[in-house]
Amino acid sequence: MSENIDIQPDATPPPVPDHLEFKAVLLLGFMFTLIVAAALYVMYARGLFESSQQLVLVSEDSEGVVVGMNMTFSGFPIGRVRRIELAADGKARIVVDVASKDAKWLRQSSVFTVVRSLVGGTNIRAYTGVLTDKLLEDGAVRTVLQGDAGAEVPKLIAAAKDLLESVSTLVSSQGALGASFGNLQTLTAKINGPGGALTVLLGGQDEAKKLITTLDRTNALLARADSLAAKADKQVFGDKTGEKGLVLETRATVIQLNALLGDARTSLTKVDAVLLEAQAVGANVKEGTNELGVLRGEVASSLRKVDGLVNEINRKWPFARDTEIKLP
Repeated sequence: MSENIDIQPDATPPPVPDHLEFKAVLLLGFMFTLIVAAALYVMYARGLFESSQQLVLVSEDSEGVVVGMNMTFSGFPIGRVRRIELAADGKARIVVDVASKDAKWLRQSSVFTVVRSLVGGTNIRAYTGVLTDKLLEDGAVRTVLQGDAGAEVPKLIAAAKDLLESVSTLVSSQGALGASFGNLQTLTAKINGPGGALTVLLGGQDEAKKLITTLDRTNALLARADSLAAKADKQVFGDKTGEKGLVLETRATVIQLNALLGDARTSLTKVDAVLLEAQAVGANVKEGTNELGVLRGEVASSLRKVDGLVNEINRKWPFARDTEIKLP
């Protein structure tokens, strides 16, 4: 069963209301205004509306430098590269716009550098050591100092190569260090050999043997000296077995001598008493004379004993020089 489709001719579109056209025009105008405002803001942000002065930097080449690159001072951007041109002498001229408010940091003595690092891009930097110098004039031309870290790499490689060659020469068998190791090995072998360190210090085994023989003889002499000292000590002071030495015997003799001298003093005292009695009793001269003879005999006996003791002291103590004994 089929359906009948009624086909009608195209109908005329309805007219657009006036307020829609106004809205569309208003939207387009707003978008255009927004674009223009964004562009103006970007231009303002880039400093196009700020007063600035020009600085021309002359470099051997402009590798790594692009338009719009900042020039920094103490890490802060104070200028921007406006254009790069080639001078008649073949050098690159980098024109930098410096904001007037930041121009105070640039002086007549300022130094400008273009540094190319291994990691990162190229940097243009300004350095001012004396801020009291005159301000840098507008349109000043300055030569930049270039520093390329990549250019130093071949020099470093060449220096490292020379260093390795020097080390190889030094540690080789003909080198100083190799010879030193050889001498050290020879020295170690001599120390471990017969004679030990004495052979190294004295220069040979014969000299080492002479030194050892001298030391043995010295030890023997010292032992003999110790024995002689012990014997002398025994003779002078005695030993532990009770045998008296020269000092003890001399001391005993001196004690006996003191006793004899005491006896002599007693005898002389008696003589003095007898003489006094002889003077007091003149009548009994014969009896006093006999007693005086007896006393003189006792004195003579005492003197003989003293003389014997003195001789014995001289025999046992030969070091004494003064052998005179003075009687009271």
